[in-house]
Amino acid sequence: MKTDFKFSNLCGTVYSKGNLVFSPDGNSILSPVGNRVTVFDLVNNRTETLPFENKRNIRRLALSPRGNILLSVDELGSALLINYRKRTVLHYFNFKGKVRDIQFSPDGKYFVVGLGRHVEIWRSPGYTKEFAPFELHQKLPGHYDDITHISWSPDSRFFLTSGKDMTTKVYSVDSMEDYTATTLTGHRATVIGSWFSKDMRAVYTVSADGAVCVRRFRVRGVEENLLFGEFPVDEEGKLLPTMWFTEHRYYSGSISKVQSAAFNPASSILVLGLSNGVFGIWEMPDFNPIHTLSISRKKINTVAINPSGEWLAFGSAKLGQLLVWEWQSETYVLKQQGHFYDMSCVGYSADGQYVATGGDDSKLKVWNALTGYCFITFAEHTSAVTALQFTKGNQVVLSASLDGTVRAYDLVRYRNFRIFTSPTPVQFNSLAVDPSGEIVCAGCLDTFEIYMWSMQTGKLLDVLSGHEAPISSLAFRPDGLSLASSSWDKTVRLWDVFDRTKVVERLEHAHEVLALAYRPDGKELCASTLDGQIHFWDVAKAAPTGTIEGRRDIAGGRKAGDKVSADNTSSGKSFNSLCYSADGTAVLGGGNSMYVCLYDRRSSILLRKFQITKNQSLDGVQVKLNSKLMTEAGSADLIDSDAVDSDTEKQADRSLPGVKSGDKSNRLLKPEARTRDVKFSPTGRQWAAASSEGLLIYSLDETMVFDPYELDEDVTPDTIRDLSRKGDHLRALVNGFRLNEKYLIREVYEAVPPLDVVLLTKDFPEAYLERLLKFIADIIESSQLLEYHLRWISGLLSNHGAFVKTRSAALQPVLRTLQRGITRLHQDLGSVCDKNHYLMDYLLVQGKRLAEAKEEEESGDITMNDLLS
Repeated sequence: MKTDFKFSNLCGTVYSKGNLVFSPDGNSILSPVGNRVTVFDLVNNRTETLPFENKRNIRRLALSPRGNILLSVDELGSALLINYRKRTVLHYFNFKGKVRDIQFSPDGKYFVVGLGRHVEIWRSPGYTKEFAPFELHQKLPGHYDDITHISWSPDSRFFLTSGKDMTTKVYSVDSMEDYTATTLTGHRATVIGSWFSKDMRAVYTVSADGAVCVRRFRVRGVEENLLFGEFPVDEEGKLLPTMWFTEHRYYSGSISKVQSAAFNPASSILVLGLSNGVFGIWEMPDFNPIHTLSISRKKINTVAINPSGEWLAFGSAKLGQLLVWEWQSETYVLKQQGHFYDMSCVGYSADGQYVATGGDDSKLKVWNALTGYCFITFAEHTSAVTALQFTKGNQVVLSASLDGTVRAYDLVRYRNFRIFTSPTPVQFNSLAVDPSGEIVCAGCLDTFEIYMWSMQTGKLLDVLSGHEAPISSLAFRPDGLSLASSSWDKTVRLWDVFDRTKVVERLEHAHEVLALAYRPDGKELCASTLDGQIHFWDVAKAAPTGTIEGRRDIAGGRKAGDKVSADNTSSGKSFNSLCYSADGTAVLGGGNSMYVCLYDRRSSILLRKFQITKNQSLDGVQVKLNSKLMTEAGSADLIDSDAVDSDTEKQADRSLPGVKSGDKSNRLLKPEARTRDVKFSPTGRQWAAASSEGLLIYSLDETMVFDPYELDEDVTPDTIRDLSRKGDHLRALVNGFRLNEKYLIREVYEAVPPLDVVLLTKDFPEAYLERLLKFIADIIESSQLLEYHLRWISGLLSNHGAFVKTRSAALQPVLRTLQRGITRLHQDLGSVCDKNHYLMDYLLVQGKRLAEAKEEEESGDITMNDLLS
């Protein structure tokens, strides 16, 4: 059993809090999801979660103009310096304060950080590992309250800062003679943002009450507007007194507060996101409205515009929504939303291409395991979804809920086509479907019974009674002959659902049974109990075959409210979800802790322990708590000391004079780090965990396909032909794809000896597999080398089958083109063979008749003239 599973992707959560950032080419958007960063490729429709974690939830992101340096800053100011292109962390740094905003200059030489009321200018680090990559250039005070927004001038000489003190300040990066920071006033509410126009002849400021001011720069007493940055002088060479004045003041016309704003200098459009989920687009400087649209039921926390000004990105933290809107065509480029509350269950389709998740928000979502996108959401349930399962044909997914229904959804027509209910209202918390997909069983919490329905008719077939406590889990044997149920009554029962005359087998345990799973061959069953043990049973003999003591392995950290240490607490030291690997040699278990454990079945040893998160914003991640954070009002982590932040819904009470920290009884909801369900993919190369942060996917396959050949090689047609003549066909073919000249690729491809094709396909890099298959599909119908092409196709698919299977969705167009070409050739060759076969039969018959006629002529019975006539 391979254990080198690596974190692959994070689904189920698309946006948590913080700001959204577009890549310099505008084709991708970076979204903070907890303490990770997910990249949404809007052109290729793929998602990728970067392989690093901040200590806490990410508050701000900043990407350099060249797209090579990424800064991610968490809630307490700890930052990661990341080489964005290579996806590696270069440096860790602490700004020693809560970062309100961070922005790179357009030339990429500096970045500005807003720390509370102060501004710090730092020189941009390189993308090589250095001892001290961060160098402070200048530290500037000025605001009387926290900074809310920072923006740069197009020439990178000046920058604007906006604050809660209702002012905007204009700073210079370098010290200038006779120039001091200018303060722009006039707003009556918090200034949300401020920007320079493209020509630097105007500054636009937006406040929370919807006021938009257009400010101009001119010489005092002169009506002519000036270009900011070019300071006029008098005849003696002294600077003339200049001033900023408010030329126009506009209002958005909405009673809702402005929560976020963005401005694109290239297209001169201003976008405002309101607290009621409505956004508006205006053209500056005349503030001409373009359109207004409601896209959410909650406030829009962040707005971003791509460099070309065509796409607008919106994030709503309350609903976990991420939307990308193309305002010119008025269409959605991306529309994704995670679960509103925790995920409760997860399930893989039979081919491993799709992952379904159920949540406490009563929704069932189906995700593409390769791209990471949710393509359908079912919201028919009225209470939390507790269990789900795919049928073998991948066309139906079933879900059980606490609302007392089990629903079957058609994944072809995307509809709820069957509802299974009980005679009396109950709460279902477990679900099982037999391998044929004909029998559906669900266990309930309150009556301790198992209900069994027919999939075709939807009628209740039977009610299985016998358990004396709530049922925790159900599972059909892979051959469908029996049903296993576990319960809090300390038993696992084996039911023969097709022959009720047989005795129900009881597998007794010493503690409450929380979860069970069948081995893929159906000969063994494992069950987890409340004392942290995993028990294995021989199904045929109903006898125990082994036990794994996992209490120490699954034990998590200490929670903020715990009175005892993590070692002495009894909570969270058991497995609430179990799953066998595809080959049945390993068992995966998860529980109410930050760990997921992988055990070897034969030796009963721990193969690997996965830590699903290092996010200290979740409860139960730290093994030891900092005693300095304990106050007379409780743990400081649970006190809402940052309620004045605009990201929180509730504001601190500062009504009395001298109140600084607000009411210490205001508490923060700190989610607990836990895993509620784990599942192995049927392919065996991937497993998923429904955790507090979303759907974590771990895979044996690398998320990035690397090109193993040196990139600085001199690739020309002559060098490629030389490699081919020398017999280095593999390198010649790869370089041909780099050069992307079809005639050259075909020349090198057809120069490979047929006997070497099998060896070349074994070592052929997977980075070019799709292009080679597409090349063969394009020429196979027009080429005469049919057997040669079939050797290539057979070798590539045989040696890279796992790669093709895991990426079958992306390779589907190429594979279909290949199939169509081979089918046409098969039909053409078949028709030619049939014609040749019939022609040969005809010629043989005619030859036989001529031979018989010649014999008769020789005997004198018939003449040649009679034969010809």
